Amino acid sequence: MSEIESFKFDIIKNFGTPCAVVDLNVLEANITRVQKLCNKAGVSNRPHIKTHKSGEIARMQINAGASGVTCQKLGEAEVMANAGIKDILIATNLLGAAASGALAALQSRISLKVCADNTYSIKAYSDAARDAGRVLDVLVECDTGQKRAGVETPEEAFRLAKLIEDDNYLNFKGLLYYPTKDNWNDAELFNAKLVQRLSRINLIPEIVSTGGTPNLQNVGKLSGSTEHRAGTCVFNDLMMVKDGSSSINDCALSVYTSVVSRAGKDRGILDAGSKTLTSDLGGLNGYGLIIEYPDAIICKLAEEHGFLNLKKCAVQPEVGEIVRVIPNHVCVVVNMFNELVLVRGSKIIDVIKVEARGLLV
Repeated sequence: MSEIESFKFDIIKNFGTPCAVVDLNVLEANITRVQKLCNKAGVSNRPHIKTHKSGEIARMQINAGASGVTCQKLGEAEVMANAGIKDILIATNLLGAAASGALAALQSRISLKVCADNTYSIKAYSDAARDAGRVLDVLVECDTGQKRAGVETPEEAFRLAKLIEDDNYLNFKGLLYYPTKDNWNDAELFNAKLVQRLSRINLIPEIVSTGGTPNLQNVGKLSGSTEHRAGTCVFNDLMMVKDGSSSINDCALSVYTSVVSRAGKDRGILDAGSKTLTSDLGGLNGYGLIIEYPDAIICKLAEEHGFLNLKKCAVQPEVGEIVRVIPNHVCVVVNMFNELVLVRGSKIIDVIKVEARGLLV
């Protein structure tokens, strides 16, 4: 039995399949790479934890030089606060968390940063800060091409910034951007016009935050930018490989899964389905890359089954074989697992909880 086959046997013996396995050597290299990019550009690194959802991995990023973390949900921020991280930005409009009282509760424990692109959110934040008894820092989210969240004009952003600053319970902290990879010039024009107008009333953004793993190639290029938020790059995935932001060798997480059926000549079944592998195709052919059989296509997913098309495989997997799948979209896959198995080479090092999985508020 080869070393890798022996290792796979150890994985299934200890954890069963499907199992999410993280290569520590690749993980550490990814963390170091991003930190070096930010250092070279002269901006702070504020990694987005939506990918790993782990306090332990967040501390690894902080220890490597990150200034703080980005979260997408208040529940994620609670996990990070419990892990001892004090500089937390939540990069979404937190209406549900504000209404439920959860935002006020966490703000009373730790000084948070949140973002807003509308007056409704600002009013909700003001009420939460009042209840917390602590002024809340707010960034204005600006859209420069993603067409997701964010105000679409500098004039709208200016009005919100002034509204925040004029509120007794809020502090205008800065601006939050997530430009498209090829739309950086539009972000530059938007930001220059907005900052110029803000300066006329002596309102200077302390933070100008850019984001995205695909935008690591643009880190520091936005005039006045102070930090960058990237998430997927900690593990990487096939979507980032397709985008050109990483290579297969940069993918730190793979799903170990068993071939459980070969009922037909050119087809097979994995025990990893839609509850394990994301249904996101991301413009890719299939639902993940099988390392051992790159010509195999995971062509369809049921809840507990991954359907294999093996027509192009010169050698085909057999029942009982364990294969490794690099997922299309790793952030969603991590959210499916209670724990991650950390390995170095062919040695199991640790098992860590995915503490922030399933936190939707």
